[in-house]
Amino acid sequence: MYNYAKKRYISFSIIMILAFVLPFIRINGNHIFLLSFDRKELHLFFQAFSTQELFLLPFLLILCFVGIFFITSLGGRVWCGWACPQTTFRVFYRDFIQTKLLGIRRSIKNKQVQPKSNIVKKAIGFIIWVVISLIVGSNFMWYFIPPEDFFRYLANPSEHLFMIGIVVGIALFLVLDIVFIKENFCVYICPYARIQSVMFDKDTFQVIYDEKRGGKIYDDKHNLIANKPTGEGDECIGCRACINICPTHIDIRKGMQLECINCLECADACSGVMGKLGKISLINWTSENAVETRSETRVFRPKTIGYMAFLSLIFVVLLLVGASRDSLLLNINRDSGLYNIRKTQDSLVVENDYVFLIENTHSKDGKFYFKVDSDLIKIKRPKDEFTVNSGKKEKVIVTLVMNASSIEAKDDDIKIPIKVKAYAVENEDEINVVRDSVFIFPKNEQLKRYKK
Repeated sequence: MYNYAKKRYISFSIIMILAFVLPFIRINGNHIFLLSFDRKELHLFFQAFSTQELFLLPFLLILCFVGIFFITSLGGRVWCGWACPQTTFRVFYRDFIQTKLLGIRRSIKNKQVQPKSNIVKKAIGFIIWVVISLIVGSNFMWYFIPPEDFFRYLANPSEHLFMIGIVVGIALFLVLDIVFIKENFCVYICPYARIQSVMFDKDTFQVIYDEKRGGKIYDDKHNLIANKPTGEGDECIGCRACINICPTHIDIRKGMQLECINCLECADACSGVMGKLGKISLINWTSENAVETRSETRVFRPKTIGYMAFLSLIFVVLLLVGASRDSLLLNINRDSGLYNIRKTQDSLVVENDYVFLIENTHSKDGKFYFKVDSDLIKIKRPKDEFTVNSGKKEKVIVTLVMNASSIEAKDDDIKIPIKVKAYAVENEDEINVVRDSVFIFPKNEQLKRYKK
């Protein structure tokens, strides 16, 4: 027997354990994946990236989508039957809670029979699933709000109603989907079923009934001929085990159908029946070419090689871009006022105020300061270097000053382009960043008012 069901349960268990455990694993305070809108950070493979570095996110999305295309081209809807959260939760609710735990369903081998009308047991199963749905909703949020913040926010629910609303919303959706919509989500709602068929070719792994051995059950127009083939040498005995066990209620002997989720439960059922007759299953996870030519499925073919090459390229680019990230980030925002004109004992000076947001993306804490590329413009504030801890941001109010006699005023304000360099005091050559800005010099009319 194939026993694909056991392998699926193992797959589901590994995925669920990883999904729940990964948010709690941190290295140097960073998560394996976290998109925090609160902290304005992206954590990827235990590296923290700020919102200024979200240019990495498109590479990650391309990697995910092309990866799904590759898996579909190679293994059909294997994602649907072996890793999809909807399938995982539905199997857990139906096969474990309803069947194994509460005995509402008689057997997982016949999914066409409606569960017994036991109101009390159904209510218990419903309550269990509501609790699990709330936990799953919380787990989802941990990839956007890290657990260390999530549980702290729960202590003050009135201040974090939006977060709680999302968790409750996810839980309500899961209850509606898993308890009431069931496999109809796969059949009628999920868009993946509609697009996956265009990615198939004759070497794509699918759940296929071997018509050459079993015999014809449906004609070329998919009309039922007979439940049991009558041809000489046809091996299908018409037991309907493959139909009874199917969660999406199809007959796999009809050929490839959008409703099939590649769960391979029908292959298990047929394997059990045919095994008693000393034969191998009539339903297998194979390809059309393999069935027609009685050969092995070609895994390496132009399409799959192309996908692998493209995925490798994107992955290398992602690593290179991530490795070449700046150790220091700087945003410059001008103050709402254009400038200030001040009279000193010796001269008239022009001041421009800025808000510098500096972020230390280096692995160590450091002391930082600034330089301006113009000899005419000096830094009035801050006077001293300042410390920014690793992975932290600091907002610094910066005042640049210029002597009014340095240049000739005109009838309009003059925008002087400047370059501001932020740097680590102890390692200026390696840890620095340069940003463009402007210094506004007042028009002649404004200066004359202060010269009087």
